[in-house]
Amino acid sequence: MSSTPPQVEFSHRPALVAECLEFLGLVPGAVVVDGTVGGGGHAEAILERTAPHGKLLGLDRDPEAIVAASGRLAPFGDRVTLIQESFRNLDTALSALGIDRVDAVLLDLGVSSYQLDEPSRGFRFSIDTADNAPLDMRMDPGSGAPAAQLLRSASPAQLETWFRDYADLPGARKLAHAIVEARRKAPLRTAGDLRAVIRESRIGSGRKHDPATLVFQALRIATNQELDALDEGIEQAIERLRPGGRLVVLAYHSGEDRIVKNRFRDAVRGCLCPPQVPVCVCGMQPRLRLLTRKPVVASGREVAANPRARSAKLRAAERIAVPSQRRATAR
Repeated sequence: MSSTPPQVEFSHRPALVAECLEFLGLVPGAVVVDGTVGGGGHAEAILERTAPHGKLLGLDRDPEAIVAASGRLAPFGDRVTLIQESFRNLDTALSALGIDRVDAVLLDLGVSSYQLDEPSRGFRFSIDTADNAPLDMRMDPGSGAPAAQLLRSASPAQLETWFRDYADLPGARKLAHAIVEARRKAPLRTAGDLRAVIRESRIGSGRKHDPATLVFQALRIATNQELDALDEGIEQAIERLRPGGRLVVLAYHSGEDRIVKNRFRDAVRGCLCPPQVPVCVCGMQPRLRLLTRKPVVASGREVAANPRARSAKLRAAERIAVPSQRRATAR
């Protein structure tokens, strides 16, 4: 009989802290949103930079992150407001507080060290804990369907799409059909169950990296609808920034970074009319100025100290003023 794995403290070492502070352009008294507050690492640095009167709204879907951030940020008193909420609902959170515009927004995507290291959360797939790790993967354990339920109900085509689009997984179709075949015999309830299907499907044989890394990434993204949330969150953040306000996003895989890049590009360009249309009819105006032509990445020194910073890509942009009255303009 296996023993219950020990509980671990909520912890997360934030990536690119100095770079985030630089691109956020913070000044004393700034009003800032940390849309993924986690354990409060970035938030603490932001509050120190905006002292003595700066305000921070911290959002996170994970109730355990809110508890951890509350403890870490307690010394800042009423300068901090923490809400258990997804940044895809940034508008709702700001409106509830009577805040119209903010000076900066930070979105640090992906998962925290705690979520990855705590087997009971279902993100972990290490062999030593896989048999006891439920396939949950929800950022908010009290909301939505766990990963095991998605694996039970998703069609082969849907599974293939997740593995291909969310993780660029070689053998996505083969694994999708292997999962459907396996679940006919018994539900996939634990990380060990899914690892067994991955192994038996023989995808990724001979590859340097464990294919389970990509499979679990794709399933986590699907479970939490992360890319849809990112798309919506970026749009709301842009609209809530005052002119001169900054938006900084840290992405950790190509799908996330692609959305950030494309959203920033569209907001910089403004008009979305097809090239063959001689006069703009969409009325869209440029809303952002890019601060990073290419993503900023962690230094070798930081990666050595914090290996999970290796995949971090930082993109930043600044809100520009938009004419209040939009009209058709010559192209």
